[in-house]
Amino acid sequence: MPHNVDLITTIAAAFGLALIFGFAAAKLRLPALVGYLLAGIFLGPFTPGFVADTALASQLAEIGVMLLMFGVGLHFSLSDLMSVKKIALPGAVVQIAAATAMGWGLATLWGWNFMAGMVFGLALSVASTVVLLKALESRGALDTPNGRIAVGWLVVEDLVMVLVLVLVPPLAHMSTGDSAPDQSIAATLALTLAQVGGFIALMLVGGRRLFPWLLWQVARTGSRELFTLCVVAAALGIAYGSSALFGVSFALGAFFAGMVLRESALAYRAAEESLPLRDAFAVLFFVSVGMLFDPNILLEQPLRVLAVVAIIVFGKSLAATLLVLAFRYPLNSALTVSASLAQIGEFSFILAGLGVALNILPVEGQSLILAGALISIALNPLLFWAVKPLQGWLLGHSQRARALAQRDDPLAELPASVSSETLTQHVVVVGYGRVGRHIADALTASGTLCVIAEQQREMVEQLRAAGKHAVVGDASDPAVLIQAHVARAYLLAIAIPDAFQVRNIIAMARTLNPRIHIVARSHSEDEANLLRSEHGVTVLEGERELAVSMTHHIAHTLGKKHAHPGQ
Repeated sequence: MPHNVDLITTIAAAFGLALIFGFAAAKLRLPALVGYLLAGIFLGPFTPGFVADTALASQLAEIGVMLLMFGVGLHFSLSDLMSVKKIALPGAVVQIAAATAMGWGLATLWGWNFMAGMVFGLALSVASTVVLLKALESRGALDTPNGRIAVGWLVVEDLVMVLVLVLVPPLAHMSTGDSAPDQSIAATLALTLAQVGGFIALMLVGGRRLFPWLLWQVARTGSRELFTLCVVAAALGIAYGSSALFGVSFALGAFFAGMVLRESALAYRAAEESLPLRDAFAVLFFVSVGMLFDPNILLEQPLRVLAVVAIIVFGKSLAATLLVLAFRYPLNSALTVSASLAQIGEFSFILAGLGVALNILPVEGQSLILAGALISIALNPLLFWAVKPLQGWLLGHSQRARALAQRDDPLAELPASVSSETLTQHVVVVGYGRVGRHIADALTASGTLCVIAEQQREMVEQLRAAGKHAVVGDASDPAVLIQAHVARAYLLAIAIPDAFQVRNIIAMARTLNPRIHIVARSHSEDEANLLRSEHGVTVLEGERELAVSMTHHIAHTLGKKHAHPGQ
């Protein structure tokens, strides 16, 4: 019986060519995503040979975006989002405005009208969800302070783009002189804000109770496939429902689906179960981007392509860097966040397509946006790689850069009201995450004085407001440990998981206080043994310490049973 095999053909061709080109790119020491993009170009309608179904590929890529954002939500709590709101909210809005102005100015020079320039500039202002998250994940930076800022910034950008996509059609009607839309711009904006606010409220109030409970009910059946099905159904179902009922993007809906499921103790298992699907469909995203790209634009309009790439890679990066520095974050945070945002992606494609469909953006503009996306995505891993050498060069050649790295930050030292004489034989706690929070709370409950060193400014502000001693900064920097009075401390508790940074902190603390006792955490037995043997510190290794605690509990329980056989 004849049947349509376009979906099967598209998936098979996309995965097959992505594997070949991705493997070749890896052999050439290039990011694998460059190979995925090239695979898409070969499958697209602008190159000879087999042409895959672009519409199907785009839908499959959208699934990848949803699953990826769902996974981020599983690791990104509401408290993480709120902890960076002071920089993510104004930073994203101002950066979008700056990039939009640059794009609009460029379009004006080319003779485009106001609306075309605005749509073009907005399309250049928003970063790609998939590229940013894959870059942070590959570097283990997703759960770092810099990673949280970048993800929070991205969420704000997505919210802004949701409003933009709703407002563009009525604005297009007004600019073309058509009859006024059914409702005013203010009413449209108010309705959109109400829809987005209603969705977020529903997810944070009802969803946080319903979906974790549902996950537990499915887990109790003991069926692994049902559990996986529940996870995927929740991710895609909530994402689709948020779009259909509230007008929220698929990606943002999936992100909040992950955030509410994070409330369940099964969140880690849910993340693991969805990981293979996330990786597979993320590949399809890059392939679909390549399929949309017309290589002829590079030959026909090379200078315009270079101008677009310059705005995306350098203009947006410079704006983000200045904004992060203006909020008194360190130079490393500014460079990392700027590298994270120096590309464009899925929202840019949607906005460009909408602009062409409404006859307010020329087709050439869409081609330039796609060219800028492809080139910026390919360059993005190189920008991340360049962060550390660029920072080193700036610190070595610029007095201003050194001043920014060692600025007079009021949160970088304890308040003047804290007498240094009182900080003796205390405990310095590095990191105020889940582990560090428990340590600091236990010390406070026992009446032991402690000073917390944490990289998140908002967290340090909250700790000081609660009456706790805290300083902001990277504890591998001697200035941070000096401000925490480590030279007079009795013990240093390192509650961060970064093994390389832990070793640097230990070495610096030993230099400042050779007799200090040090306790550190580790996720690796080999790393734990290395710290014990080379640095002489007490190391608690996750699985081993959990096993010891469980064994003690079992022995205690068995002892009670034998002592009271009648019970």
